Amino acid sequence: MGIQTHVDKFHEKIKLGREDDAYKAARERDDSIKAEVRDAFKEAGYPLVTDFIQGSLKTHTGVKPVNGDYDIDRALVIDEDAAPENPVIPKQKALDVLEGRGFKNAKIKKPCVTADYASDDVHIDLIIYKRDGDQHYLAVGKKNSDENNREWSACDPLGLIEWINDDSDYGDDAEEKRSQFRRLVRYSKRWRDVQFSDAVRAKVFSIGLTVMLKERYVPSFSTEGARQDLVALRDTVEAVLNGGYFVEEEEGRFRVSVKLPKEPFRDIFDGSSLETGTQLHNKLKRLVEQLDKVAAEDDERKQCEILHKLFGDDFEIPEPPKGGSKAKKATYATPGIVRTSQGA
Repeated sequence: MGIQTHVDKFHEKIKLGREDDAYKAARERDDSIKAEVRDAFKEAGYPLVTDFIQGSLKTHTGVKPVNGDYDIDRALVIDEDAAPENPVIPKQKALDVLEGRGFKNAKIKKPCVTADYASDDVHIDLIIYKRDGDQHYLAVGKKNSDENNREWSACDPLGLIEWINDDSDYGDDAEEKRSQFRRLVRYSKRWRDVQFSDAVRAKVFSIGLTVMLKERYVPSFSTEGARQDLVALRDTVEAVLNGGYFVEEEEGRFRVSVKLPKEPFRDIFDGSSLETGTQLHNKLKRLVEQLDKVAAEDDERKQCEILHKLFGDDFEIPEPPKGGSKAKKATYATPGIVRTSQGA
């Protein structure tokens, strides 16, 4: 059958798009909330000039949650001339809307307004900006932040989305390479969700994984153009490990640092602990080792058993062949594989 066939089936099971049936409840909540927030902002004197989706659904790297909520990342944009000087004021207005609609745990965090819907598996982040021409400013501040701890902070959310989606550096077969990159991001997110405890998983940010994989992406296709996602994943993760993101501050203990490629160019993992950096480094290293084992394994079913342990139940293990005969090796890499670095 070939191991890529099993990988393709796994990808089909985990991928998530905004128009997918699995996202229907979240999509309906998002549309309804957006309309109500738009009305509330208009009544308050700072009407929205636009809004847009952020996050994985906009970069086509979404995955279905293993045990959790479907995320909504909705950007709301106010015109510079109408925006209040205090950025927390519109965040409070958005919070009022969420609380009035039955959301639980609704709160104003420093970068956004966030809540969980009580009756659906839906988690929402409302990110509020003001816009002056093409320049966006993020509303930063918590509910009771004083003037020294709140601001409209210059940023480039649309530029970040464009950067992740861009395929201009991929050369020939750019669309195929961009599609492969997106699959690698999905694989890495599901791997993270399976391999880390809840406490650490929340600190291995999806945008951090995405930026690292984008910057170090190593595409892999056969000379006939066939996808070789496991080779691409293995080589890209190895490039990440060697890419300068991990600094050994103590013996065997690592700090992870990944800079946003767009304004404000902050460290995505700023404030992250040595424990988080060390676990991420060591688990990525083990991922490479396990993918090497897949490459060396002669039995297709055993290859899938290794991948099942890496990626969880959605990577299925095929039934044993009838008669107990050994399955043919599922080709992982051959001399015909092309390993050309095309990082962004």
